[in-house]
Amino acid sequence: MTDVPANAAERAHVAIRTAILNGDYAAGTMLSESALAASLSMSRTPVRAALGRLQDEGFVTIYPKRGALVRELTAAEVREFAQVRHALESAGVRLADPEARAGLSMRLAENLARQEDALHGKDFLQFAALAMEFHRAFVELSDNETMLLFYDRIRDRQYRTILGNPTLSRDPRLMLDEHRALLNAAVSGDWHAFSEILGNHQSHSYHLE
Repeated sequence: MTDVPANAAERAHVAIRTAILNGDYAAGTMLSESALAASLSMSRTPVRAALGRLQDEGFVTIYPKRGALVRELTAAEVREFAQVRHALESAGVRLADPEARAGLSMRLAENLARQEDALHGKDFLQFAALAMEFHRAFVELSDNETMLLFYDRIRDRQYRTILGNPTLSRDPRLMLDEHRALLNAAVSGDWHAFSEILGNHQSHSYHLE
């Protein structure tokens, strides 16, 4: 049996995963091994290995002799990811020491300004990256590496849900206002208020009511 070149398989995985995350391969797209191999200038073997890994990660469903279908996140998956993020971000604010909270406003001021610029320019890919960085900062307040490890494990799903958020195009100002409210609650140390604002923010964004 021929070994799959690890470097080629890894390159294929990164390229296909990035294209899915950026929306180049939208949900419902059927990916062909042959076409992918040609576009990536490699054989089908590493592409097949990459697609198998992407299936394990929940990005695609492989149909033998047909290709790999890019999956759309289910409503249940979106709800579960939101619940995990809510628990970890709220815990981060609750566990934060006053010094860490005090420096949060200055730390995230530039991030919020760049969020506004990205939304104004309709650069939703950039906004999604900034929003992920923004929300992760609340978990970082905990100074708990295990919490961050679990949070980062759903990073790709978080990115996909942000890009799929209808509020981005419908009411981007609401997104920014809720982010500012989250930051104010975190800085004040009112984790109960933070938890409530975050829950409402997620409900507006992902229709979790």
